Amino acid sequence: MMNKEALVQVKNLKKYYQINRGIRQLFSEEKIYVKAIDDISFTINKGEILGLAGESGSGKTTTGEILVRLQDVTDGEVIFDGHDFMYETREEEKEFRKEIQMVFQDPYETLNPRFTIFETIAEPLKIYGMKDKDEIYRRVLEVLQIAELRPAEQYIFRYPHELSGGQRQRVAIARGIVLEPKFLVADEPVSMLDVSIRADILNLLKDLRDKMGLTMLYVSHDLSTIRYLCDRIAIMYLGKIVEIGDVDKVISNPQHPYTQVLLSSVPVADPDYRRESIEIDDELPDQINLPEGCRFEPRCPYATEECKKCDHTLIEREEGQWSGCIYSAEDLPSGK
Repeated sequence: MMNKEALVQVKNLKKYYQINRGIRQLFSEEKIYVKAIDDISFTINKGEILGLAGESGSGKTTTGEILVRLQDVTDGEVIFDGHDFMYETREEEKEFRKEIQMVFQDPYETLNPRFTIFETIAEPLKIYGMKDKDEIYRRVLEVLQIAELRPAEQYIFRYPHELSGGQRQRVAIARGIVLEPKFLVADEPVSMLDVSIRADILNLLKDLRDKMGLTMLYVSHDLSTIRYLCDRIAIMYLGKIVEIGDVDKVISNPQHPYTQVLLSSVPVADPDYRRESIEIDDELPDQINLPEGCRFEPRCPYATEECKKCDHTLIEREEGQWSGCIYSAEDLPSGK
């Protein structure tokens, strides 16, 4: 399903938050920022599922929210389906919001408890001009079937509190696809669900890609679900992409030390397998006073003085696999 024609192009994207550090700023003109996203670039091809991974505070959720225009950018450019992301008119904005949808992490918070499932899913259809009640009813039943809430007639007039967590997330997905968007951002969609039903939701997302041609950004800290679902993976750390490439290549042969650290903490099903653990400082650097050079340098077990001069340029280490580390995985020094 995936092809090499880009649907989403992100170029030098930045998102800075100005903060107030108290009375001292009253006597200073210096502006202080948290650099949630700091000059990242990537492409998502049509029909592709790109996984975005990293610790809390890495900037991955902010990236997803920017792509659906829940947040404005500080600088940079986003091209969607060949058009400038920065629309000029309300009509352009409305059309854009039809093409891009988001599924959030918490199915308990994203559904209006006063709305029936029918009302929740029908609302976008009404906003976009569908008036025939029978047509709306048929479309809601159709997307509930697609989201595997079957028979749909048993769910359509229930309220969210009458559903399980997995069923609520399926309703959220049905709402996200009811307008037949081109692009879906899924932000940790299975992290709050029981392990027993996570695979079902991931399989549903796969089916949506295959049957509807949906392109997706899948945001998660869970590398095992990313490997199961995604075609490529981008690893974020303190607002920077430190590694990006084919998901199997990155996970089987990580080039950046931070990716190696993330993978060392992933449980392995084989009880006889012992993965080498990489010990690092658990505390993230101050996001206001970021380290010079490589941002992972203060925590990296391989860091050298040269790492303080790193400018985060991504280097192609393997075909289609790019790393921001100045060393290849084979040439990592003994470090600290």
